Amino acid sequence: MASEVEFLDKDLSAYIVDNSTSPDDVQNELIAVTSALDEGIGDMRVGTAQGTFMSLLTTVLQPRFAVEIGTFTGYSALAVAKALPQDGQLLCCDFSEEWTAIARKYWKRAGVDDRIDLRIGPALDTLEGLPSHPRIDLAFIDADKENYIQYYEEILFRLSERGVILVDNTLWGGFVVDPDCTEAEADAIRAFNAHVIADPRVMVAMLPIGDGLSMITHAPK
Repeated sequence: MASEVEFLDKDLSAYIVDNSTSPDDVQNELIAVTSALDEGIGDMRVGTAQGTFMSLLTTVLQPRFAVEIGTFTGYSALAVAKALPQDGQLLCCDFSEEWTAIARKYWKRAGVDDRIDLRIGPALDTLEGLPSHPRIDLAFIDADKENYIQYYEEILFRLSERGVILVDNTLWGGFVVDPDCTEAEADAIRAFNAHVIADPRVMVAMLPIGDGLSMITHAPK
């Protein structure tokens, strides 16, 4: 399995994981099941350090309504859902019945399935169908890179006053700064990063967690 924290050597990455709160038993089982998937597809799961960060942030923000774009086998959703307040809800958007079937199993095992509303289908359709209320207090974008800007715009329009958007893979394995990398997904990430940093409505911090995690909120008025 790849380093839990990209761009760091394995020893330092392991040190970070060892000195962050560990996943619980259900999360560890989900990690093992996901890692065992064929053809390395399990590497799409967010790392444990990132999952811990997301749980911590959810604990601090106490969002009443959270949204996830791209759920896969449900590890990031589980990290958020377990830290939601009693009346909190998480809307998950994905296109795969196969991978999210694994997610449903472990959400139920963890006792958080009643907090999660999974919608199968194009995420943009789901977002566009949301009312302006309830406002989104926390969002996580980790799906097809070509639609990152559209996801961001639909969420920002509905983001609560102190809401936060997390966006995954914004360093793209370090290739965002490699001019020889011209693959479509790398170009999409570069376009997204440029779009956000030029947006006067928000402030953004790009964190070297996992494969790069951008943290976005409304700019101070």
